[in-house]
Formats: sequence, structure tokens, C-alpha cells
Amino acid sequence: MRKIALHWQIIIGMVAGLLIGALFLLFPWGKDFVVDWIKPFGTIFINSLKLIAIPLIIASLVKGVSDLNDIRQLSKMGSRTIGMYIVTTIIAISLGLLLVNVVKPGRFIEENTRLEMMESFAGEADSRIASANETKERGPLDALVDIIPDNIVAAASSNGNMLQIIFFVVFFGIGIILIEPSKSKPVKDFFDGLNEVILKMIDIIMLFAPFGVFALLATLMVEAPSSDVFIALGAYALTVVVGLAFLLFAFYPTVVKIFTGLSYKTFLDGIAPAQLLAFSTSSSAATLPVTMERVEEHLGVEKDVVAFVCPVGATINMDGTSLYQGIAAVFIAQVFGNDLTLSDQLVIVLTATLASIGTAAVPGAGILMLVIVLESVGVNPAGIALIFAVDRPLDMIRTAVNVTSDATVALLVGKSLGKIKDPNVKNWDDHYKPQD
Repeated sequence: MRKIALHWQIIIGMVAGLLIGALFLLFPWGKDFVVDWIKPFGTIFINSLKLIAIPLIIASLVKGVSDLNDIRQLSKMGSRTIGMYIVTTIIAISLGLLLVNVVKPGRFIEENTRLEMMESFAGEADSRIASANETKERGPLDALVDIIPDNIVAAASSNGNMLQIIFFVVFFGIGIILIEPSKSKPVKDFFDGLNEVILKMIDIIMLFAPFGVFALLATLMVEAPSSDVFIALGAYALTVVVGLAFLLFAFYPTVVKIFTGLSYKTFLDGIAPAQLLAFSTSSSAATLPVTMERVEEHLGVEKDVVAFVCPVGATINMDGTSLYQGIAAVFIAQVFGNDLTLSDQLVIVLTATLASIGTAAVPGAGILMLVIVLESVGVNPAGIALIFAVDRPLDMIRTAVNVTSDATVALLVGKSLGKIKDPNVKNWDDHYKPQD
């Protein structure tokens, strides 16, 4: 009997979770039961992925950097990676601004709905604004200072310190390159072995992925806001979804097809489990181990490229978040009656691009950065209260976009460096079957 492919297993788990969640809503005790007895399994699944995120980055990035012949190769890879991430981010924000100006979803929100939602979410909005103000009060070079940790052990204790960890690991890898091969070999062998162990741990965790996403989607169903809120914000949510769907199913596959020759089916089949996991967890960091495994094993990008491009992307590349920030900022401005000029929207492009670099790869972090984007164009940041009700499902979709963008850039960088398998080999599709 042929084994069901991983992405289909995850889809079955997602659908089952939604159905079970809807079923339990029919009972007065249903929500409490799901929260108490089903939700913890989703949390355990996410925690297990986060558990190996930092060890994976350390092992794979040390291996990837140390396998390079000289510093010039690292410089070439780094410049291309950062450049491509910035380009895709600008394209995503511009697409979002185009859509929101055409649809104008803000005109569908009635005054009484706006006031009711502002009052309901006032406390949460205030806490996000306070957090954003703390960020704004930092010095212009504080972000640069934060990249260099004063204690790598302390930095490695939190997934929120990805940039610090990446800096240390790249620095460590450079040190390995610069010493004699005979002395570096034991260190490289250790990290090679560690990397293989971590990849096997990912395989084990992914056996439980369908059950994890089942628990996450069942919980989302019982904790979702009431339907009238979704109707009031339908135009806004639809605008975001259309933009994200265009990136997912048109822009990225087309770019990959043009520059690497991979077919739409090959690309989407290869990255599908990572997309579905990103959708379920709303966290690029939690999905990173699976993203790296899919890009290397199923899309043919060599390990040293994957080890560098994907962790950096999970930290600074947030195309889905950037598109959403552009749409949300203009939407809130429309609701408040603020007419944003072309120069205002160019400021949104710049601010959202910079904000995406500082957005942590964790659920809901984009909301905090949206406050900074709003204030950059003089819009009352309290307006973020308007979008809280539908932010969770949209966060799930934009995380899937972020992960797909990381995979796309990894393919482009790999192709530009000659580090990608030939997509035209006859047994390419057979390459997937053992892993699925």
C-alpha cells in the first residue's frame, strides 16, 4: 500500500481539526474541552520544532560556512541573499499597496462597528503601542549593537535572538576556514555528525505533524471571534488574502520557473509541507527545520546554500508580513478618513521594508511593527484594534508566504552559484518518494 505523502497527511489533519473544532462548538462545554485536552498537543508540537531550531541553525550553518573554500564565496552568497530578500520585500509591499488602493476596504467599515471594535481591543492595542514606543526610543545604531551578543550562551537560550546566533555561527565558521585543515577537521566532523542527528530528529517530529496541526486548527476554531466581526472585516481580509495568494501561487512559482527551470508542480509539491506547517504554527522559526529539509532534499539546493539562506530568511525576510503591513496601514487610514499621498505610501514601503528585517519570526510579531509603520505616516496606531479580530488567520497565511519566499530565494541563490541540481533529470520526481 502506497504511503500518503506528508503534505496530504497534514491537510487531512487540518481539515479534521476544523471539523472537530466546529463540532465541539455545538456543546456548551466544548470550548473548554478543546482548550484543556486538545490544545496542549498543538503546543507540544510547536515547542518540539522550536526546540531544535537553534541547534539546527548552529550545526547546519557552521557546516555550510566551513565548507566554503574562502571568504569571497561567503561574501558573494551573503550579498546575493540580502539583495534578493530586499527586492522580494519591496515587491510584496508594492503589491499590497496597489490592491488596497484599488479595493478601498476601509469604506466598508461602519462607524458603529469601528467604535465597538476599538473599545473591545483597546487594552491590547495600548500594550502593543507601548512596546512599539520602546522600540522607537532606541538609538539609530542599537539594532546593529544587538546583532553582536556579549554572551553567546545567553543568546542561544532564546529563539528571539536568531540574528545574534547567526552572527556568532558565521564568525565561528570563518574561523574554521582560516585555520589549517588538519586542525579544523575534528571540529567539522563534529558538526557534520550533529547536523545529521538534528535532521533525523526532524524526521521523527514530522511523523507527528498531522496530529499537531489537528490540535492547532481545532483550537483556532473554538477560539475564533464571532462571525459578525469577520463579515465587517471581510473586505480587508479578502484584500490581504488575494495579495498573499498571488505571491504564493503565481509570483514565487513563476520566478522559480523562469530562473531555475523547476516546474510549478515540482516547486509547490516540494515546499508544500513547510507551507502547511507554517500555516498551522504561524511561526517561521518553528517551521525553519522543515523548510531547510524540503529545500535541500526535495528542491535540490545544496546544503551550504540552504544552511545560510534559510536561517537568514527566517530572521529578516517577511514578504507576507510586509504585504499585510502595507494593506493594514492604508486600511486603517481609510477607516479614520486619512488621505495618504503618494509620498506617504512611499514612506510605508521604506518603513515596512526596514520593519520586516526587525520582525521576529514568531506568531503575531507583525502587529507590533505595524504600529511603527502607522506612526511613520501620521495615522493613529490605536487603529490596530480594528484588525485584531481577523489577524490570527491572516497571520497563518502570511507565515506560509514568508516560508515560500525563503525557499524561492534559496533556489535563486543556489542557481546563481551553480549549487542546485538539474531539474530536468528523468528521475527527479522519484527523488521525492522515499522522503514522503
